[in-house]
Parts: sequence; structure tokens; C-alpha cells
Amino acid sequence: MSDVLQQHLDRARPLSADLPDWDPADGPLPALYLGHGAPPLLDDAAWMGELLDWSLSMPRPRAILIVSAHWESAPLAVSATAPATPLVYDFGGFAERFYRIQYPTPDATTLADEVAALLPDGQSLHRHTSRGLDHGAWVPLLAMYPLGDVPVLQLSLPTSHPESLMALGARLRHLRDSGVLIIGSGFLTHGLPFLTPANWAGQHSPAGWSRDFDAWAHEALERADLDELMAYDRAPGMPYAHPTVEHLSPLFVTLGAASDPDLPTQTVIDGWFMGLSKRSIQAA
Repeated sequence: MSDVLQQHLDRARPLSADLPDWDPADGPLPALYLGHGAPPLLDDAAWMGELLDWSLSMPRPRAILIVSAHWESAPLAVSATAPATPLVYDFGGFAERFYRIQYPTPDATTLADEVAALLPDGQSLHRHTSRGLDHGAWVPLLAMYPLGDVPVLQLSLPTSHPESLMALGARLRHLRDSGVLIIGSGFLTHGLPFLTPANWAGQHSPAGWSRDFDAWAHEALERADLDELMAYDRAPGMPYAHPTVEHLSPLFVTLGAASDPDLPTQTVIDGWFMGLSKRSIQAA
């Protein structure tokens, strides 16, 4: 474990322990879309601090349902629900210490049952018994909820079709009323093939395509212009911002899970990581 991560955990764990548990009087928890970076997020003290502060602005969830860019699977599936669900180290070329990180979480069977009950008649939910949490889930959650005391269930992305993903989010919306935090985990720009050597070396100056797509998405989110967002293939900066769309797709689950998708969302985190947009939003 790096000194940066250890310092974050030493600061974050007492603060997280003092979080009040969600209560029905608190009303629905929000739906989030966050940039999850990669394992090096856990070496970025400022970014981890932003994620922690976000979690501290809400009551402790009863459970977390997270959709990650790194699990595209149909039919719809959920991760293993037993206590201490394993982690998936679905990355390569990083320091060995990242492959030794653990994030054991409580049993999530109750949440899996609730998700299954919300699906349309005839639609099954595949329940994996060994599939763990991939880095799109455990990396940001380790920064946000460092005690690992909240049940976490990961839901697969069954499609990249925006309307279908918004419909899925709308079905899940009612979970928020009972203290479940719904998170879409991706990256608002993700043009890895087009990053420069300086970007890979840790210099965060964004390319024009990354700036242009971020500005377009920010403006559309502030207008709650869902039609514009769903037509992302014609957005400025494309296709460089998303040569494949799996890191944008979780946004539509988040928007669908909003109480009113026609209302603007709130940007909670912005800025850049290796030239990619960290913009992360909260929908009421």
C-alpha cells in the first residue's frame, strides 16, 4: 500500500465511522455518476479527498448498487453476494501493491433480491456465485467508504443503448427510497488510444477532443437535455473521446434512476486525470 493511500485511509476511516446511517426521514439517496480512474486514483490524494467528501455529504447508505464500465454482460447479472466478495484485478502493468488491496464488504443478498423483484415479468437476473467487484467498483468505493461496512452489489451493463439503460435506471429508482445508493461508474472522456506520452507520464493537460466533449456534456447535463446526451455520437470530440462507449454508458443508468431526469444534475467533481475528464455528477 502506498503512503498516499495509507494517509487517506487513516484520515477517512474515523470520518466515515461517524457518518449517520440512512433513515427514511432523510428521503431518497441521490444517484451518482463518477469517474473511477484506474488503480493510480489511489495514489491521487486530492481525488480521493474529493470522493471522500462526496460520501460524507450523505448519510451512510443501507447498500450500494454500482454499474461499472468494466462489466458488459447480457442477460442482466449481478456479482456474488456472499460476505467478503472477492475483487477482480482487471488491469495490467501496474505496481504489484495494487493487486494486494482487499476490500471485504458485507452480505448483499437482500439487495440482489430487491433488484430481481424490480425487473419486468419474464426477465431473469443471473446471480454469479464467484464474480467479484471489478476496479470500476472497488477503486472509487475504497476512497469513498474506506471501512467496507456497506453491502455492495455490482450490476452488469446489458447493453450500450441509452434508452434501454435509462429504462433500467428507472426500474431501479425505487431502491433509492429505501437507502440504496445507485452509482454509475465510468469516465466522461476515455480516449486512451489518443493520449500523448506526456499524459501517460502523469501530465494532465487535456487534448482538444477531451475538453470539447466535456464542455458539451456539461452544458447538456445542466440543461437536462436527454435527447442531446443520447445523441453522443455526434458530439464534439467524438469519436476520440469515446472510441468505445462503455465508460459513458453508466451515465444513462444514473440519469434513468433520477427522481426527475428532466431536471439538471449537479457537478460534484471536475478537472482532469491524464487529460481525461473527471467530471462526476449527482442526480436528485
